Amino acid sequence: MKFPQKHTLEQIATILNVDYVGDADFPVLGMNEIHVVEPGDIVFVDHPKYYDKALASAATVVLINKRVDCPEGKALLISEDPFTDFNKLTQFFKPFQKATSSIAASATIGEGTHIQPNCFIGNNVRIGKNCLIHANVSIYDNAVIGDGVTIHSGVVLGADAFYYKKRETGFDKLLSGGRVVIKDHVDIGALCTIDKGVSGDTIIGEGSKLDNQVHVGHDTLIGKRVLVASQVGIAGCVIIEDEAVLWGQVGVASGITIKEKAVLLAQSGVSKSLEGGRSYFGTPAEDTRKKYRELAAIRQIPYILDQIKK
Repeated sequence: MKFPQKHTLEQIATILNVDYVGDADFPVLGMNEIHVVEPGDIVFVDHPKYYDKALASAATVVLINKRVDCPEGKALLISEDPFTDFNKLTQFFKPFQKATSSIAASATIGEGTHIQPNCFIGNNVRIGKNCLIHANVSIYDNAVIGDGVTIHSGVVLGADAFYYKKRETGFDKLLSGGRVVIKDHVDIGALCTIDKGVSGDTIIGEGSKLDNQVHVGHDTLIGKRVLVASQVGIAGCVIIEDEAVLWGQVGVASGITIKEKAVLLAQSGVSKSLEGGRSYFGTPAEDTRKKYRELAAIRQIPYILDQIKK
């Protein structure tokens, strides 16, 4: 998430009421999670296990809960609770805007686009040309939809990320300040849910098709011409490359990559990154031929045991 304008390190420290290490005029351009940070971004870290990763990341400002040596060319914000302070920045730069109508006055809708009754179109939403938005669709603030997109009834675009920190008192929510971006000629089936990014974008690539009842988690990137069948669940921060196929009820764990033209057969569970151009099946998902050979071998176990008894 980029800020509307450049800020200084001192200005950000003042917003958070924290100390800083670095030049007071050090430029701060935005904030992001570690997997998508760029120079000028703030990244937060609150566990020693991840200090080195955060300090070595592309981010040039690290919001951290311990004074450490500051890498050259970077700056630190010293916070007692980086998680909470990251939320403060989200609230400051992307505060909640109350809706005042079913279709916000700030929304832009392209020529030839049809929006059926009972839809909600939030603040600053951009919808392209020749789209069809069926009844009872909810499109939250700041979503971007390309040209020639079809969205069926019951779809929700832009719900919050499922991202919590466990405390002694319960779970603290990491606030979502990102967007959902739907590229041109995407079809989204009935009752799909696509969560916005925490600070970046959740993106559905050009020409991709989602069947009914698909869930896509925060900050996930789906490439071009990807097919996703009914009841697939995709966790946050997943990358699915071009022309991959996920058949019904596939489950995908967070933070992994499914490479180009991979095919996931129905009810497979994906717990690690997969190479492209191959077919996978099972839980955990493995090469289809290997998995079928294993299943065939398992069926021989009763026969083998009978032979042993004889």
